[in-house]
Amino acid sequence: MLLLSPTRLFRTVCLAGVLLAAAAPATAAEKFTVLLDWFVNPDHGPLFVAQERGYFREAGLDVTLIAPSDPNDPPRLVAAKRGDVAISYQPQLHIQTSKGLPLVRIGTLVATPLNSLVVLRDGPVKRIADLKGKKVGYSVGGFETALLSAMLGKHGLKIEDITLVNVNFDLSSSLMAGKVSAVIGAYRNFELNQMDIEKRPGTAFYVEEEGVPPYDELIYVAHRDRTSDPKMRRFLKAVERGVQYLVNYPQRSWKLFIRGREKELDSELFRRAWRDTLPRFALRPAALDTQRYLDFATFLKGQGIIAKILPVADYATELK
Repeated sequence: MLLLSPTRLFRTVCLAGVLLAAAAPATAAEKFTVLLDWFVNPDHGPLFVAQERGYFREAGLDVTLIAPSDPNDPPRLVAAKRGDVAISYQPQLHIQTSKGLPLVRIGTLVATPLNSLVVLRDGPVKRIADLKGKKVGYSVGGFETALLSAMLGKHGLKIEDITLVNVNFDLSSSLMAGKVSAVIGAYRNFELNQMDIEKRPGTAFYVEEEGVPPYDELIYVAHRDRTSDPKMRRFLKAVERGVQYLVNYPQRSWKLFIRGREKELDSELFRRAWRDTLPRFALRPAALDTQRYLDFATFLKGQGIIAKILPVADYATELK
């Protein structure tokens, strides 16, 4: 019987392990496509941190993040099974699923409203009641005007008491130029910072403080048939790791976010937006507050935005 010295035995075992590892087939990461809601911006921070830190790869996913040419496309593409997950909006989800689109919320990205009613800080409007007889700009009809109607109603006004002006997406510039006295749909983490940089600071009235139930601004949606796919849960766990790292190391995370994209992302506006968005990210992306979704659906029906209130389980789930 041939006896090996302890040193030779150790080397033999190590060599055998190396040979077995080389012979074993490598497990390829599964392709996974995430369609963003808009151009890359700080709202997407956790996704890019998870990507740069390798959390998706460690979850066995080869994730591709795609910015759309048309922001209306991502939910429709996922509904057509031409993408795994889309970044969308809770209000949009209620509207789309009420029309039969086979989408389900599987997670939350930004857990508070970003939408707000903004006026010039040094302008004549100091309170919402001052908007009577004034022009108010908006970019997307329907939901934004419903928000405005609720906010006005809390202060004794009706939508007929103001003049609505479609300013497309020129919200802050229209307000600063004096074309309107207020704008609805301005994001508190972007437009307010943009106006401050332009030396025309604004004041925001927050929708959740003015008669609108709180809601999730940005969510992850998937096709109804794919919610049981194990990749979805692994994706959300990786995103959760990204959020945790971002909250613990915001400056390191900023550098990860702009890595290789400095020319388009490293700006004063985006730096400020990064700071202001950080506390709004969902720390538990998969967690679902069913009552919150039911309350918001009730609000939308009351505003005539949806025709009926669907069971929350039809369009939102907490993956197990």
